Amino acid sequence: MINDGERMRLIAENLSGERGGETIFSGFGFDLAEGESLMVTGPNGAGKSTLLRVIAGLLPMAQGAVRLDGGGEEWPTVASACHYVGHQNAMKTALTVAENLRFWQDFSGSPHLAVGEALEMVGLDGLGHLPFGTLSTGQRRRAAIGRLLVSYRPVWLLDEPTAGLDKASEAQFAALMQAHLEDGGIIIAATHLPLGLRGAKALEMGRPGNV
Repeated sequence: MINDGERMRLIAENLSGERGGETIFSGFGFDLAEGESLMVTGPNGAGKSTLLRVIAGLLPMAQGAVRLDGGGEEWPTVASACHYVGHQNAMKTALTVAENLRFWQDFSGSPHLAVGEALEMVGLDGLGHLPFGTLSTGQRRRAAIGRLLVSYRPVWLLDEPTAGLDKASEAQFAALMQAHLEDGGIIIAATHLPLGLRGAKALEMGRPGNV
């Protein structure tokens, strides 16, 4: 879903973030265009998760600005353009896998893949009828990845997205991310492990930097 007008860019300038009133990172910036990805690395506690939440609008930024250029009427704000997948899978354990994904599709709007097709894409075809709480750790993570597919958002913010995945599922997810980028999407991922994305930019937390 490449934007037909101005080329979309996600730009952050001089970002600072706080946790419990204490500044945990400052002076960060990046400039990502359609089809580009950014891998955020660094030790635990450096602020990787906080950075993603600030970008998503889930936490206030202590300083700086984040803007989305070229989003048009469809994506007027950064938050409206973002999918966020954090450490928690954001699924109700008593609902079936399919019911969870239908909820997120209705909540997020902009339907993209059908629920059954999304489940097939993440290797969970035939399991949509099961309560989410009965799934294994890896299956739960794959179901959460399915949220990215049932509704379209150009910007994916991913916090340790491959946690709990086996090698085959990691490769499958890498292919999904690459397809999103080739479709004009943007990805920012906080990760300790390589995600297999070609040409990804890097931002190391623990010291100021710009990419």
